Amino acid sequence: MAQTEPKMDAYIAKSQPFAQPILSHLRELLHKGCPGVEETIKWSHPFFEYRGSILCHMAAFKNHCSFGFWGEEIGAVLRKADAVRDGAMGSLGKIASLKDLPSDKAMLGWIREASKLIESGNYTSPIAARRKVVKAPKPAPEAPPEFSNALKKNKKASVVFEAFSPSCKREYVEWIADAKRPETREQRIRTAVEWIAEGKQRNWKYQNC
Repeated sequence: MAQTEPKMDAYIAKSQPFAQPILSHLRELLHKGCPGVEETIKWSHPFFEYRGSILCHMAAFKNHCSFGFWGEEIGAVLRKADAVRDGAMGSLGKIASLKDLPSDKAMLGWIREASKLIESGNYTSPIAARRKVVKAPKPAPEAPPEFSNALKKNKKASVVFEAFSPSCKREYVEWIADAKRPETREQRIRTAVEWIAEGKQRNWKYQNC
């Protein structure tokens, strides 16, 4: 068996007796289906990497084992094959014996397909997929009518304000809305329009805008 990791040997040896044949069999299938796979330990569990990317992982617990492919794309393949099982970390649910595993033929097919996805570059790790999720910026609150009217009277300020990000708009709107007295609000509106016409954000004195 090529590219074996002594720490994985130790992990399997320390696992519960029922888990040892399961982990050993999964390990054997990985090396058979992907000869270039490399073993490693991450987050205290056995992982298998191929060409620098995580191919899959496995783990042993008190009463069951788990196994999971790592790529988003191979995950879609498993879901299409109705092979994904809930109830445990990973793709195949709780594995308490070798009988709980899919057939060797199916496992080898998925291993080979997962490795080909990595080779072709059609691979997205779950971590990368989560990082791609970007929350939409919080919209700016509605500007008070007096402020909106003042902006309309100053074309330059109006254009600049519309180009501001929601957060920049929010700073001005909240600053004006926080004024306790009418005269204070009027003064802040005049100041805001003046600053905005000059392309300045609310806190321009303390930061680069």
